[in-house]
Amino acid sequence: MKILLLIGFILPSAGIFAQDDPIKNLTFNAYAELYYSYDFAKPVNHEKPDFIYNHKRHNQINANLILLKTNYSATNLRANLGLMAGNYSRYNLSAEPSWARHLYEANIGIKLSKENNLWLDAGILPSHIGFESAISADCWTLTRSILAENSPYYETGIRLGYSTKKKNLNLAFLVLNGWQRIKKLNLIQQPSFGIQVNYRPSEKLLLNYSNFTGTDIQNNFNALRTFHNLYMQFDMNKKLGLIAGIDIGNDKYNSSDYGIWYSPVAIMRYSVSEQIKLAVRGEYYNDKNRIIIPTNNLNGLRVSGISGNFDYSLSKKLQFRIEGKVYQAVEREFSNDSSKNYSITTNMTIRL
Repeated sequence: MKILLLIGFILPSAGIFAQDDPIKNLTFNAYAELYYSYDFAKPVNHEKPDFIYNHKRHNQINANLILLKTNYSATNLRANLGLMAGNYSRYNLSAEPSWARHLYEANIGIKLSKENNLWLDAGILPSHIGFESAISADCWTLTRSILAENSPYYETGIRLGYSTKKKNLNLAFLVLNGWQRIKKLNLIQQPSFGIQVNYRPSEKLLLNYSNFTGTDIQNNFNALRTFHNLYMQFDMNKKLGLIAGIDIGNDKYNSSDYGIWYSPVAIMRYSVSEQIKLAVRGEYYNDKNRIIIPTNNLNGLRVSGISGNFDYSLSKKLQFRIEGKVYQAVEREFSNDSSKNYSITTNMTIRL
């Protein structure tokens, strides 16, 4: 709540420091996503597998994300506040205190240099990891990959960021409360850290490296999590694009006990026209030590997936999507005691 109070205090006086009109520098946005998903495993409790956090409900018309956001942007000051509801907040923030579960974003940034694009931001921030977010309309596929679902969507802390004048190179260093945490766990004393290098050598190619170093294990001073995320986005031409990435993580509990998990993913998207887009995604997730996903199988989660998307934009603000997806696991992971899972998901997104 201190973050919200600070934003409320700074925004009215922002024009004094930035010499800008604070009202003109305020923008307001709204986003809503309604969806229907059918899981052929027919889970009795209407919830999809434990490693899925978005579009979680089976055989129901539901809201995945309803978001109201305001942004303030001036010469040397910026702030963001986003309030949300839906499946994303219910399942992704279930471990947070009740007051924090509807905060999508709440941060303030100060520009540290007149000549250079150097900013210091603090508060609840979008994750510096990965190419997918909770906003489906910003992603190439309707649902998120297992990789994205089980790495941070958000983070809380301080970010020191730098961009070149051409904005083809972005660097960031972060001090964080933990692995996707708003409230820091009581028994964890040490901070976590993150680094991001985002480089665009040409208009067609984007390269990104992000990492995390810290812990999410309470009351264990020897615990250490190191995580690396690497991806590229290559726009081959105006119609065809490719995203390919990989996550590799390692949890160390003491001097000899550790576990590794990893996940490669690739997405190919083809623009038939300005209105119609097609996409296919292939992915694999291996967490045999049950570090990230606490499956009941002693051999951990090992699952591959493939999905196909059809997107139709009714207007610049309104989009309809449909996706078919199949998971193939090594063990019997799904609610129908099967190693294979099929699902179909449709959604409608609107931006205002």
